[in-house]
Amino acid sequence: MYRFLILFFLCFSFAHALNPKAYARLGDTIYNNANNIKNLISIGDYYLYVDDINKYLQSVNVAKQEGLMLDANSSPQEKKRYLSKLRKLSAMNDYYVRMAETSLENSIANQDSLLFSKIINTGLIDTKRYKKEILDYYFKHTKEVEPTGVIKMFLDESKALQRKREALERKNRSKQLHEQEKIKRLRERDKKRQLELENKLDKAVEKKKMEIRKEQKAELIKSI
Repeated sequence: MYRFLILFFLCFSFAHALNPKAYARLGDTIYNNANNIKNLISIGDYYLYVDDINKYLQSVNVAKQEGLMLDANSSPQEKKRYLSKLRKLSAMNDYYVRMAETSLENSIANQDSLLFSKIINTGLIDTKRYKKEILDYYFKHTKEVEPTGVIKMFLDESKALQRKREALERKNRSKQLHEQEKIKRLRERDKKRQLELENKLDKAVEKKKMEIRKEQKAELIKSI
């Protein structure tokens, strides 16, 4: 009994530990997507695949434990065997992802809102790739589709982008107003300087005229 508990604890720890470092580029995709594939079990359309999905998830767990036990001292044969398992699991992972994408496309074509709502929230759908299709369907079926999960995220992003655009527009308007006020001040300053310069010129001209008249008057007196 004691040994069984230790074995169970180790298996549980392995299953919830970080992903194996060996062949992480391939393994991370498989391990990180396992729970997403598990979500398919709760979708009625996948009842025929429940046993296959459970077997797949068990295989993923076994491979993960094996990968975590690999180290620098592991033999080439052990590493090769682990890599072979990853490649098989990777093919199955891709299979379930394609299956989910097909379900999404079918749910839209058949206007199956229940399947649509469930499949987009499994985590298996590339929501960036299908964003337009998802939002188009939602806005056409708002009475049937709850704005939760992926759709809520999109709507929140849209609101955030709208607020960002509005803030940018306010900033631009404020900047334009500031520039307009600055230009107005500069024009008023230039106009004031121009008037001052014209006044100085007028005074200088008038002064010169007075000097000329004074000189002319003096010359006239001399000539008498």
